[in-house]
Amino acid sequence: MSILTVRLDPERKQPYYFQLYQAILQEIQNGGLAAGEKLPSKRTLAQRLSVSVNTVDSAYQMLTVEGYLRAADRSGFYVQPLARLTPPAEEEPLCPPPAPQPSCEFNCAAGSVDTDAFPFETWSRLSRSVMYRQPQLLHHGDPQGDLELRQALCRYLRQARGVRCRPEQMIIGAGMEYLLMALCCLLPEDTLFAMEEPGYPKAAQAVRNSGRRLVHIPLEGGGMSAELLEQSGAQCAYLTPSHQFPTGSATPAGRRSQLLQWAAAAPGRYLIEDDYDSEFRYSGRPIPALQGADRRGQVIYCGTFSRSIAPSIRIAYLALPPSLLPLYRRRFSLQSSTVSRFEQHTLGRFIQEGFYERHLNRTRNLYKKRRDLLIDQLKQTAAGPWIEILGAEAGLHLLLRLTNGLREEEMLERARGQGVALTGLSAYYQDPTLAPEAHVLCGYAHIPQQKIPALAQALGRAWTI
Repeated sequence: MSILTVRLDPERKQPYYFQLYQAILQEIQNGGLAAGEKLPSKRTLAQRLSVSVNTVDSAYQMLTVEGYLRAADRSGFYVQPLARLTPPAEEEPLCPPPAPQPSCEFNCAAGSVDTDAFPFETWSRLSRSVMYRQPQLLHHGDPQGDLELRQALCRYLRQARGVRCRPEQMIIGAGMEYLLMALCCLLPEDTLFAMEEPGYPKAAQAVRNSGRRLVHIPLEGGGMSAELLEQSGAQCAYLTPSHQFPTGSATPAGRRSQLLQWAAAAPGRYLIEDDYDSEFRYSGRPIPALQGADRRGQVIYCGTFSRSIAPSIRIAYLALPPSLLPLYRRRFSLQSSTVSRFEQHTLGRFIQEGFYERHLNRTRNLYKKRRDLLIDQLKQTAAGPWIEILGAEAGLHLLLRLTNGLREEEMLERARGQGVALTGLSAYYQDPTLAPEAHVLCGYAHIPQQKIPALAQALGRAWTI
């Protein structure tokens, strides 16, 4: 029988039975009490510690329930064998977080928006109204998203983009990446996805994280080639036809028709049309969505409010073809929507009551002025004659090409030396060696207008040789 030496401290907040439980547990885990060893009887230990028998019994019973002791009838309590975990020879280091990038005066990341343009007053008023007048939204809603938002979205997309879909086809989700991963669950496991090269890396990552195979199709003539797509053996193609990311080109009508013909040529083929920033077109007529020309239900249309309102809104949408709806409902009927119902109804009213259209008109004019000023200022810099500006008709970034012999790496390094952080076009290629030389992306939407001349002058100094 083991002799236990335990000190119970009346100053501690824990009761005596719990202090005793912890002391015995530590002895067992440290090997002070060996497997099979008998503990003192409850009465003996209670007398030794000057506590009640019930105190000792409570500690013993806790240890027995947890499997550290075995109670033998009319015999007492015995230590149970305890499996020992072999510690690793050397503690594995944790994966360190990415090193923070040095701060720059001008961070020209593509896709950034001006958060000062967010409609704070209107959004706050609508949000309060929804919160106080619709307490039923605290309950679970429709897995596809609340009907009110899906109805408002369908009306808006039909008028603004020519999208033909019913609210029953619309899926609301927390971000485009989530919706793409959900979409992967609706297609056969052996589906080969074709992605644009260059293209949107987060979309490729979402598909890859779903365990699906990818093939990257080089762009030709402003869009993905239907011929190369056919040769690739892919069954599903992810496209940004209205404003290709990151080049800024638009897929011509003839190429769009060829892509629709490719989808119709075999069962189970789909085109995923990501209309991520179609709201911001500054010249020419708006380009209708590819989905509006689809008559066979083989275009999956998706979009997001991350650029038109704010990235943290995290509301994206997916219009599924009728052929995929039954499978979606079977696989996701028990899921909850990943977007707060309060946010959904706030956005629904924001669209339905005309605030979204007014917000777009205001921000479109704001971004157009910044784009025009940046282009004008770049042309006036010392490096102006060597700067070619591409993809300026739409979106929130410019693609800049330099013709004075500097390579992309040199462009980025020299710009950073002048306090400007840019992204090279090669970052959007699966195979960076395929990227054309001397192309960088310059986002301008979140740069205050009064600072744009200084930004242009900094780039002019950086790229003058």
